[in-house]
Amino acid sequence: MKLFEKFREKAEEAAAQLPIGDQELTMAMELLRRYKAGKANADRRIVENEQWWKLRHWDYMDNPTTELKTKSAWLVNMILAKHADAMDAFPEPCFLPRAQDDEAEAKTLSSIVPVILEQNDFEAVWSDNWWKKLKSGAGIYGVFWDHRKLNGLGDIAITKIDPLNLYWEPGITDLQKSKHLFHVELTDTELLEQQYPQLAGRLSGKSFTAARYLYDDSVDLSGKTPVIDWYYHKLIGGRNTLQYVQFAGDTVLYATENDPESAERGLYDHGKYPFVADVMFPEEGTPLGFSYIDLCKDPQRQIDLMNTAIVSNCIAAATPRYLVRGDGGINEEEFADLTRTFVHVQGSLDEAALRQITISPLSGNYLNILSSKIGEMKETTGNRDVSNGGTATGVTAASAIAAMQEQSGKLSRDQIQNSYRCYRKVNELVVELLRQFYTVPRQFRITGELGRRAFVTFDNHGLSGKPQGTDFGQDMGLRAPLFDIEITSQRQNAYTKLSANELALQLFQLGFFNPALSNQALPCLQMMDFKGREEMMQAISETASALPADVPMQSAAPSMSAQKKADRMEQARENARAATRPRQ
Repeated sequence: MKLFEKFREKAEEAAAQLPIGDQELTMAMELLRRYKAGKANADRRIVENEQWWKLRHWDYMDNPTTELKTKSAWLVNMILAKHADAMDAFPEPCFLPRAQDDEAEAKTLSSIVPVILEQNDFEAVWSDNWWKKLKSGAGIYGVFWDHRKLNGLGDIAITKIDPLNLYWEPGITDLQKSKHLFHVELTDTELLEQQYPQLAGRLSGKSFTAARYLYDDSVDLSGKTPVIDWYYHKLIGGRNTLQYVQFAGDTVLYATENDPESAERGLYDHGKYPFVADVMFPEEGTPLGFSYIDLCKDPQRQIDLMNTAIVSNCIAAATPRYLVRGDGGINEEEFADLTRTFVHVQGSLDEAALRQITISPLSGNYLNILSSKIGEMKETTGNRDVSNGGTATGVTAASAIAAMQEQSGKLSRDQIQNSYRCYRKVNELVVELLRQFYTVPRQFRITGELGRRAFVTFDNHGLSGKPQGTDFGQDMGLRAPLFDIEITSQRQNAYTKLSANELALQLFQLGFFNPALSNQALPCLQMMDFKGREEMMQAISETASALPADVPMQSAAPSMSAQKKADRMEQARENARAATRPRQ
């Protein structure tokens, strides 16, 4: 026992000499509590928005004075339509080299990065973050290196981050501008103690409690412990490094500054926080922004209040009620029983003893106001009927309807473009992690040319720095390959596909793909504007240049001889007419 205590004392002395110890954790916890207080309003709004999404919004409406509470789903329907638009535009990256020497590496990245995203089930992450974006104001991506993947070999992990679990410096709009960044996640205490035996008996109290949603189920958190990931920037040797500390309670689980191999290098070589926020509507002073629910709470509230009033009026008008005088002598029990043929009355019965309550029907103006409020929500959100497959009055032509549907989706396209910009940042982080951690060759199954299955071997050799030679006797150092990322929609709507297919057929019928007509087709294509135009022009040019020089003239020869034949026939007819004319 004494030996164990002596060993523990030495361990504590060694820990006290490390850069990250008890004093630093105390400072971090105080900073985390300040960050939590700074985003308290945002946390409250996110929790409230989730209740609106679940149609529990009557609890947040001002002075609900009626027991009848109707709940219409106009707001929910709008979110469903926007989410469907986002899934129709699911992205796919294409890497373009900035230097000619990097063309092969860019082509390889364009093949393997989609595979890495698919292995992370990125379609589900994209979908979940769009739900968060529409409901809470922002969907946040986390791009990490998970050393536990592939039996310890490690691989990239891309996950959805709950905004309630992320804490940043109050007042900033870009997560990368925050001096410190915290991510809190509840972990099973028993499993945590098995993984880190030094935590045994030291996790009894809750050091920090994050905001929680109002769950329908009863959630017991007594066996959970918050594990806190603390990220911060530190300038070392003139380079901005990303440092990382993970701790639970008052115990450091890992710290890059305590690790000799990572102290100067930091967690990731790119030096950025591994989080990307996709904001719905930007708002000053916060990286979250606000959502469609925040935008449409008032119209939804008014619609439900008017619906409740109208339904209450309908129920009152459809349910007969009577005024009965106290001494009228009417058997009220028999009168209320619709199965009774006879109702007994004591004494005489007149209109003064029994009178029906009349309900005045609502004016049509109220229904018009309700319709205008529904229309207001549709116009505000851009969720018009035509964008959901409906037709406008008086429009029957299929092309006109398709054009209106395409035009009505411009708001969704604008918001999806913002998501594409965030998706580009996610892919940039993926490439940087490949550059840093893919030191061992790995196999990938990809889709090769003409849709054939192919296998490639990839490591970070092509992404590492390349010598730039010497200039004026000076070593120019290393150049790391850089890439531009072009985002394309993996799935397109039916109208876009139909238009592209019709355009391809028309170009084919007009002979644009005939090598003999390349000199005419290329100038025409230069004046056109559609997706894939450059690739089509390159293919036509390469096909034409591969033919012998005399092929275009030979191809044109039949048309020239046909023209000469037509001219000779016309001349012969003219000679025949001249021969039959009477002489003067």
